[in-house]
Amino acid sequence: MKEKWILENKKADYRELAAATGVSPLLVKLAVNRGYRTKEELEQYFFGARESLHDPSLLKDAKQAASLLLAAAKAGRMVGIASDFDVDGIFSALILHKTITRLGGQARIYTPDRVAEGYGLNMRIVAQAKEEEAALLITCDNGIAAPEPIAYAEELGIVTIVTDHHEVPFTLGEDGSRQYRLPPARAVVNPRRTDCAYPYKGLCGAGVAYKLAELLYRQAGIDAAELDELLSYAAIATVADVMDLTGENRVIVRDGLSILRRTANPGLRALMAVTGLDPGRLSAYHIGFVLGPCFNAAGRLSTVQQAFSLLLAETMEEALPLALSLKQLNDSRKDMTAAGVEQGKKRIEQEKLYRQPVMVVYLPDCHESLAGIIAGRLREAYGHPVYVIVEAETGLKGSGRSIEAYSMFEHLQSCGDLLSRFGGHPMAAGLSMARENLAEFTRRINEDTGLSEEDFWPVVRIDAAAPVGYWSEGAVEEMDLLEPFGKGNRRPLFAEQHFSLHSARILGKNRNVLKLLAENDDGSRIDAIYYGDIEEWEQYIRDEFGDEALTALYDGRPNPVDLGFVYYPSINEYRGVRTVQIVVQHYCRIKRRNR
Repeated sequence: MKEKWILENKKADYRELAAATGVSPLLVKLAVNRGYRTKEELEQYFFGARESLHDPSLLKDAKQAASLLLAAAKAGRMVGIASDFDVDGIFSALILHKTITRLGGQARIYTPDRVAEGYGLNMRIVAQAKEEEAALLITCDNGIAAPEPIAYAEELGIVTIVTDHHEVPFTLGEDGSRQYRLPPARAVVNPRRTDCAYPYKGLCGAGVAYKLAELLYRQAGIDAAELDELLSYAAIATVADVMDLTGENRVIVRDGLSILRRTANPGLRALMAVTGLDPGRLSAYHIGFVLGPCFNAAGRLSTVQQAFSLLLAETMEEALPLALSLKQLNDSRKDMTAAGVEQGKKRIEQEKLYRQPVMVVYLPDCHESLAGIIAGRLREAYGHPVYVIVEAETGLKGSGRSIEAYSMFEHLQSCGDLLSRFGGHPMAAGLSMARENLAEFTRRINEDTGLSEEDFWPVVRIDAAAPVGYWSEGAVEEMDLLEPFGKGNRRPLFAEQHFSLHSARILGKNRNVLKLLAENDDGSRIDAIYYGDIEEWEQYIRDEFGDEALTALYDGRPNPVDLGFVYYPSINEYRGVRTVQIVVQHYCRIKRRNR
């Protein structure tokens, strides 16, 4: 697939800002590329601490919510927590459960069935809470768009509180103005309310729950040090829910990771053990790609109660079999996903769906909870917007993942008459429709897409052209100030145009790591590691340089291979020896200019 390599070149006085903040000019350039331009912004970005987090009382209705929860806890009345089935829902519920029990109250968590009931609070949960004598029902990571269940709970005499982070629903007036609709709860805590003065709007559901817990601890006179555990839960949810790692989220994740590395929670320690993670080296990557998917697997393939049982376990003996079960569930999910991706690729190739701007891939045997993951993998493989359509009890369901140039939700609206339900945002969407509408949906969603061939090329943003000879151990370690990396704070990438390759070896028990010895035009040699598709890389070498070149590479003999790399630097530690290496993210043959 063709790629667009773009070198970022935002202007600033890097040396002056470096002197003012005590970091290197390169580090300043990387921060400027991410939108931080003043001394104050840079210092907050590099060194921001928990003291910079905003006062939770600034959240609209937070004081009222705290008072209601405190009163219920002191009276010993049961509080129902209406959660969701993803990681954010799980950990926002855990934060509230831990908080309410710490206050001396009783708490019970309720979640919807992903397949049978779908997202959010519903009438069944309200009725069950009433039957189990809940005096108060608080939502987390949902509720802002559930006016009917909230009204039903109030009719039954249950006091309701909403905590959420999703957009507030609205209707358009005749003049085009928006009339926002809040659910009829006693308190609605959501930083996205237009009348909420809270300065940072990007919290996840667990972030909102954490801020409410902070206010409750303050009102109850509980030592703020006890909030550490809850902050670590908010960090997990922030990364797993793919929130922007900017502002408060950046501080929550950075400090939360530090706490997670020494967590006393038996469930988390057990899950780290069975997945082979070293707690002391835990990073945002491990949350996003190891721990988070295990918790998500419970809500996708089984019951989310498995996740809560693990997180509320009191001993390692109790937690280890639960953690192993969750890991095995996620392993099953990975196998099912891989099979679904292969089925999707076969259908795309057989039906030549890549000729369509928007690929609508019908996978009748796919588990509906995996459709979004598979759509994302196919989008990555082909560079097109992708919908994966699966069979459901009442027709078809679909999940889509998009590219930057195509607003999925906007184009879905033009097919609204074919759909029984749809929702989403520019980069992702979900839908339901009757089986007989699939062909017409496929035709219409591909009309007037506004996409050109170049729109299907992934964009690779390069922070700086940096010769590999620049990197020392200290220069690489300074990059730690930029962590955690994730959405809104991508890992810095660097590029150099010409590397001669002296040798190549395939490593790893699964033979999925390529190690190259590379030399640039300045004569600097360095180990280069590539974790991508090795077969695809080999075919590229054959196409560009010939079969003999690839054979010579693996034999360590002279060869004509000359590649440009987009990479990031890292430290390799082996038997106590630390060396600088580069991790290759993208490669390309770049023609040399005539000298």
